[in-house]
Amino acid sequence: MGEMVDDEPESGRAALGRTLKFLREQAGKSLGQLAEDTGYDKSYLSRLESGERLSKRAVMEDLDSYYRSGDLLVRLWREARREVVKDKYKAFMELEATARIMWMFQLRVPGLLQTEDYARAVLSGLSGAQTTAGNRDEVEEQVAVRMGRQELLHRPSAPNLRVILDEGALRRQVPDTKVWTDQLSHLIDAAALPNVAIQVLPYTAGVHDLMDSHLWLFWKRIGDPVAWVEGNGFGELVQDPDKVLRFCLSYDLVRDAALTPRESTAFIKRLLEECGS
Repeated sequence: MGEMVDDEPESGRAALGRTLKFLREQAGKSLGQLAEDTGYDKSYLSRLESGERLSKRAVMEDLDSYYRSGDLLVRLWREARREVVKDKYKAFMELEATARIMWMFQLRVPGLLQTEDYARAVLSGLSGAQTTAGNRDEVEEQVAVRMGRQELLHRPSAPNLRVILDEGALRRQVPDTKVWTDQLSHLIDAAALPNVAIQVLPYTAGVHDLMDSHLWLFWKRIGDPVAWVEGNGFGELVQDPDKVLRFCLSYDLVRDAALTPRESTAFIKRLLEECGS
């Protein structure tokens, strides 16, 4: 990680690629042999080694197992993943990774609860423009980052997560019906986790304070809560105690108007049945 390239620190992705190549050569394998042994496409493995592409965590786990390298590749992948995140969202990612309690109000299915195929559809804009050859790798990297974020829901110190979903988030389907039904099923499974509560805010709740933006409220083990507000093309960290308190009060009002977690699960199951009918 500390090497210099043209007087610049080596990127995390380059370090990962260099390590992948080193491990393969140490094992005496060609790219073709590695592809045959692991089932991964040769050109895909080549792009990983050259640093052109960032994989999903599962690929690094497979290759760590193949090379018997412990969790070396997974650790390097985590470092490289951070570089994919836009600078303005790094503060958000740090909050999400370290929070003990997270409350959300969302106008769409949040990244922490998305399936891989749904995330790919959303990030590639399949409901509008098609993915092009020029941006396909970028989309796949963003999908990998999004899927990697979900690890925190299953770790031993997993945060307590409460998500209030606007009904519109559950009504706006992606074009592929199976991708959408899999996403609804995934929400039902997520709601069964002991550290996750999902509530639906129905249209009948009417207007409310949070209807124009997404809201996150974060509590760490020590310190006051902070908020993250996100709208069309902007994201803002809010730390002023008075402003955060107002967001907490608005959240409480929205939660009071939402369906209970049990009612919400039943609501999502009805939507899933409608999709299958």
